Amino acid sequence: GHVDHGKTTLTAAITKYLSEHPEVGSASFEAYDQIDGAPEEKARGITINTAHVEYQTKTRHYAHVDCPGHADYVKNMITGAAQMDGAILVVAATDGPMPQTREHILLARQVGVPKIVVFLNKCDMVEDEELVDLVEMEVRELLSEYGFDGEEAPVIRGSALKALEGDEKFGDRIHELMDAVDAYIPAPEHEFDKPFMMAVEDVFTITGRGTVATGRVERGKLNLNDEVEIVGIKETQKTVVTGIEMFRKTLDFAQAGDNIGALLRGVNREQIERGQVLAKPGSVTPHTKFKAQVYVLTKEEGGRHTPFVSNYRPQFYFRTTDVTGVITLPEGVEMCMPGDNVEMAVELLSPIAIER
Repeated sequence: GHVDHGKTTLTAAITKYLSEHPEVGSASFEAYDQIDGAPEEKARGITINTAHVEYQTKTRHYAHVDCPGHADYVKNMITGAAQMDGAILVVAATDGPMPQTREHILLARQVGVPKIVVFLNKCDMVEDEELVDLVEMEVRELLSEYGFDGEEAPVIRGSALKALEGDEKFGDRIHELMDAVDAYIPAPEHEFDKPFMMAVEDVFTITGRGTVATGRVERGKLNLNDEVEIVGIKETQKTVVTGIEMFRKTLDFAQAGDNIGALLRGVNREQIERGQVLAKPGSVTPHTKFKAQVYVLTKEEGGRHTPFVSNYRPQFYFRTTDVTGVITLPEGVEMCMPGDNVEMAVELLSPIAIER
């Protein structure tokens, strides 16, 4: 959702409501300030980094990411959004859809978020119900425009701030929201049967034990003492996983959807970095060249103000990192304008594990 539409307040309200209503679910209450997090974020008054909270309903356990709202932080949205099984779109009823509302819906579509539930926030500040109807209609049209199901998507009207302040009527709307998320967001299709792959998010050293790579298992299953390849950015190297940890517990195996740390034999800290992947040997190939069908964001959507030509060198985001690439436009296409759709060939400056 757009900056200041109430994403972080809603996140806090969900944890508060669930922590106080055991019949609905459970959570440990995270105050707005806790979620808004690190010092550099507060200074600008907008959320930069992604904050992670967890909560439970009667049927599911959710890992919830409070995503950046500002156009400048789309980069974060992309690295975080690649892992989403669903999304809650927050739209202030006082404003209606704004440029970043549109941009985030587009991003959600591009990174494969299957379904979106809408929370119309700040409804306590709009006296005229017909105005809220109008905003709802606009949001539904916007969802449909980007290939989501605008007609069927649940739209919950509420006030995150009022719910956070303990107003019962608006607390009920949080309950309604959680019911909608439970019912409408599909259970993730974890890809257990495919070959193991995990994008490396972070790397650190445990003295006396070796190097640990952390990340979310994208697909497949990893067993203790499995051989894996480290693919991308550098020469592909083989290693053996001698330890698997999740939430400070040691495991015999990990599978798609798990956030883990993998202890790697004989790999030093300098040999592995964020943006590489751990994969079953032979299952993933690093590439520097690919073709892509691209939509170029307009200025209003937070994109470029000016056209670009062949040899333009933007950043490309792959799972957990970004890499510079050189663009070649198709023959006969002189330049590409914001708002254009174009097929382009890209050559990356370093190889990355890419699949069609």
